[in-house]
Amino acid sequence: MTLPPLSPNAWLRWDVVSQLLPAEAYAVLEVGCGQGGFGVRLAQRYRYVGLEPDASSCEVARARLAAAGVGGEVRNGDLSALKPAETFDVVCAFEVIEHIEHDDKALAEWASRLRPGGWLLLSTPAFQHRFGPADAMVGHFRRYEPVILTRLLKETGLGNVEVQQFGGPLGYALEAARNRVGKRRVLQPTTMAEKTSGSGRTLQPSSPLQGAATKYGTWPFRVLQRRFPGHGPGLVARAQLVA
Repeated sequence: MTLPPLSPNAWLRWDVVSQLLPAEAYAVLEVGCGQGGFGVRLAQRYRYVGLEPDASSCEVARARLAAAGVGGEVRNGDLSALKPAETFDVVCAFEVIEHIEHDDKALAEWASRLRPGGWLLLSTPAFQHRFGPADAMVGHFRRYEPVILTRLLKETGLGNVEVQQFGGPLGYALEAARNRVGKRRVLQPTTMAEKTSGSGRTLQPSSPLQGAATKYGTWPFRVLQRRFPGHGPGLVARAQLVA
């Protein structure tokens, strides 16, 4: 099976996320699944539902799921695209919460879709002092301090909260490169909603050659971040709806 290509940042993120996925889960929801890079990988393990508001990215994600033959589905929309009683063992939201103005409300809505004992798994950029042109370019409202993200998850009513910093050292270099791109693009007259809608398409690899280059090019850095955890410009968080 040929898996969809991932960006260098996504490879660093997936290396952490894949270790936190619960083996005993069955049904998984991904909020803001983008072009399906993680979605296909999740659908290999679970009954998968992805939600993506951007129509263009949604179509790419659907095509990638179909091409991989792993099952699952992608719906164009937000949580309103779910049935009222539809719940999951895991709810994922990767690089999503920083796009949402009222993050406490979003966390509560995501947690409401968990079954008892289920897990919320998310990633987000770390440290507000690092907010830069790249964040503005793709419609971020904020970045997160680990202690603040931990508090938000606990205030949502979740337990067993774990927050990990990841991505160093490569993530710092990638962020600097994105900031240089952001300086050239950030003055374009677009709204926050338009920036967010296009964020899943920004700087994404599309060809098998690009995919192979990012996969093998990031391999030494993925090994390095495993050996030296707790460094980098990103956060991955996991919390449980304790039964």
